[in-house]
Amino acid sequence: QVQFVQSGGGLVQPGGSLRLSCAASGSIFSIRHMGWYRQAPGKQRELVATIASTDSTTIADSVKGRFTISRDNAKNTVYLQMNSLKPDDTAVYYCYCNAYSSRTSPTSYDYWAQGTQVTVSS
Repeated sequence: QVQFVQSGGGLVQPGGSLRLSCAASGSIFSIRHMGWYRQAPGKQRELVATIASTDSTTIADSVKGRFTISRDNAKNTVYLQMNSLKPDDTAVYYCYCNAYSSRTSPTSYDYWAQGTQVTVSS
């Protein structure tokens, strides 16, 4: 029902920066919140950052002060600016959105992108 175009991953040296983007389309009436989780090898998936329809944000303590999340409501697109990257940031980053599919939908649902690899290594 919902499709994503996610980009911006890759290989970067410690201390470097990357900018992830994620655009959602399809059966979306309105988005409640949108953001990223990440999963490193052998670890559970963890929340990185989210942004709500009000533009209020939630940032994980492990990345606070280094990562910034923003959105373009007109494009249903969310961005994650990642600065001062560390090897511990290496993971697959999964974009998601929580959205109502129509004006009459009784509840919202989570939708997930395919993920993009971020590798921080010298």
